[in-house]
Amino acid sequence: MGPELRSRLQLVWGVILALTGVGLLFRIPQVMPRIREIDSFAGVLPFIVFCFYFMAAVLIGGGVKKIYAHFRRRTDPPPR
Repeated sequence: MGPELRSRLQLVWGVILALTGVGLLFRIPQVMPRIREIDSFAGVLPFIVFCFYFMAAVLIGGGVKKIYAHFRRRTDPPPR
């Protein structure tokens, strides 16, 4: 696998990570009412909400980092 193909795969992977994080942000409010109905989760509900939003932030952050690294590599001058 050449460096150009690897770079494109990393870009695609970064976009997938970021979009998954954004999708999770939209999905959390839809899922939380169902989780609230489960009695055994009542005491740890704030922690569960925190974990879901933290996971979304990590996914978005990782995706943006990969996308940024891809375009930064393309604009850097080649090594001598």
